[in-house]
Amino acid sequence: MNLRIKKILKEKGIAVKDLAVMINLAAPNVSNLINGKSKPSIDVFERIANVLNVPIIDLFERPASDAITCPKCGAKLEIKAKE
Repeated sequence: MNLRIKKILKEKGIAVKDLAVMINLAAPNVSNLINGKSKPSIDVFERIANVLNVPIIDLFERPASDAITCPKCGAKLEIKAKE
């Protein structure tokens, strides 16, 4: 899973340990998530997106096919522009 969370944190000047506090997770767990070593729930992604004030889709690298794979079930999810 290719995530952009590390890039967004850098852009916003937020440390991983600070994000961990903001989303109520242990810093090592957040680090593992960011580095692709764990598969968090959608709830965790929602909390991260809310704290970083970005749409949840921005947490993921955008694939060329305009689809992402759900980290929990493996289903392909199509990305559509908001109308």
